[in-house]
Amino acid sequence: MAVPIADFLAIVSRLPGANGTDSDRWTTFRVAGRTFGYLWPATSTVGLKQTIAEQLALVAERPQVFEIQFTAGAFGWVVVHLDGIEHDELVELTFEAWRLTAPQDAVEQQGDRLPQ
Repeated sequence: MAVPIADFLAIVSRLPGANGTDSDRWTTFRVAGRTFGYLWPATSTVGLKQTIAEQLALVAERPQVFEIQFTAGAFGWVVVHLDGIEHDELVELTFEAWRLTAPQDAVEQQGDRLPQ
């Protein structure tokens, strides 16, 4: 059930306009200069932008896989433990983080096509 870090990076690479910037301990993922995710290789976790309602639902449903990272405005960031999530669910959560952040024209052009 674990998703390798390489698979997460492949998901992000298929999102239009997404790019990553490495720092000492993590990688920040952005689209159009706006952050939608983080990767911490040392802990095999990612942080993804979600709605606050989704953040709370994920954490309540599976606290061993998801934890609250922080909230900012209307968004709730969630930490995802890659060893506890299935690939398809990670694709959906990463895509949603991108959709919440990307310019409207990019979102409309992508439609509902997941980055398989």
